[in-house]
Amino acid sequence: MRVDFDPAVLDRNTFYRLLTATVVPRPIAWVSTLSASGVANLAPHSFFTVSCVEPPIVQFNSVGRKDSLRNVEETGEFVVNLAPEPLFEQVNATATEFPRETSEFDAVGIAREPSVRVKPPRVMASPVALECVLHSTLRLGDTTMVFGRVVHAAVSQDVMEDGHPDVRRLRPLSRLGKNEWGTIGDLREIARIRLGDWPSGGITSPSR
Repeated sequence: MRVDFDPAVLDRNTFYRLLTATVVPRPIAWVSTLSASGVANLAPHSFFTVSCVEPPIVQFNSVGRKDSLRNVEETGEFVVNLAPEPLFEQVNATATEFPRETSEFDAVGIAREPSVRVKPPRVMASPVALECVLHSTLRLGDTTMVFGRVVHAAVSQDVMEDGHPDVRRLRPLSRLGKNEWGTIGDLREIARIRLGDWPSGGITSPSR
C-alpha cells in the first residue's frame, strides 16, 4: 500500500519537504561569490549537479533569490567548493541568513584563498574547488537554475590516488531530508555491463 500526495492540493512547503526527503542523497555545492561591492559570500546549495561535459558546465539551483544568485548575476563568476565531512558544522553555519553585507567567511571563521581564474575566493580547507564563469540562468517557478562553465579545477594532492580524486579521501557531505546529512558510508563497486557481455538469462537475484 502507498500513501498518495497531490502537489496541486498540498501547500508548497509540505511538498518541498517530501521532495527533499525522497530525492536523496543530494551533493552540496558550497558556492562562494563576490558581490559587486566586494563582499565575499559563501553558502551551501543542495540542488547541484554536472550539466554538461564539453564544455564542462556545473549547475546549482537557487530556491528564491539568495545572495549567491544575486552576486553571480552581478559579477558573472562563482566557485563551487566541495563540502567535506570535517567541515560539517561550518558548512551548516554558512546557511544562516546573514545580512548581505556580512561575509560568511568572516562570520563563521572560514579561511579563504585566492582563485586562479575568477575573483571569488576559494575555501582553503576544501579539497576541491571548481572555478566557474556564468554560462546562463533559467527561471523555473520560484527557482533559478545557475549554469557555470568550469574554467579551472583545483584539487588537493591529499585526496588524489593514481591521478584521480578518491572519494574515501574527499569525504563529501550530502543533504538528506529534514535536518539530516549524509556521509559516504559503505561503498559498492560494479562495472557497467557491455551489451556483448549481457548474460542470456538476464540478471537474477541471488538465492536466499
